[in-house]
Amino acid sequence: MYFLSRELYFPPVHRSSPEGIVAIGGDLTPERLMLAYRSGIFPWFEDDEPILWWSPPERMVLFFPELKISKSMRNIINRDQFTLTWNTAFADVIANCRDIKRDGQAGTWITDEMTEAYIRLHELGFAKSIEVWQDGELVGGLYGIDLGHIFCGESMFSKVSNASKMAFIALAQKLEKENYRLLDCQVHNGHLESLGAREILRKDFLEILRS
Repeated sequence: MYFLSRELYFPPVHRSSPEGIVAIGGDLTPERLMLAYRSGIFPWFEDDEPILWWSPPERMVLFFPELKISKSMRNIINRDQFTLTWNTAFADVIANCRDIKRDGQAGTWITDEMTEAYIRLHELGFAKSIEVWQDGELVGGLYGIDLGHIFCGESMFSKVSNASKMAFIALAQKLEKENYRLLDCQVHNGHLESLGAREILRKDFLEILRS
């Protein structure tokens, strides 16, 4: 296992562990985080762990033509049940992603250190959010890293039914219009699979990332 020093460097992802850990340690400076994302790597760890850097052997992604919108979801969209905004409440979105209760999870990987790091990336224009509102209340949203041709989704939340779906669908449609290659969902998630995301090999993801 490769342990990071202060040097701004990551080893090649093909040297990762079988589950996809590329390196351990380092820091969450904007420079290291952006190097990671541009290399197909992302941080994922909990409070009692060192920083773990991942590039899983299979990557969950959405190719925009494969987006699935159910008939019931189309009806919700057409009824204008939600209002969408972009990059107006980033700190609130990441806080809700951190605090929302999730089945099978006792805690959260969005630590205070991670929160501060991504708010800094937002201030620098790299991290972006989409917010979903209902009757003036923030009820859903997601955030991630914008690489210009790929958007790396980090986390989403929903306080009412379908709010996170609304955020995901709206983001996917916006990215497609702006000629992005794909929406990176990182690891397998049944909820996102139902919306059309699927796994591809790491080497194929890296090829798209570098193109």
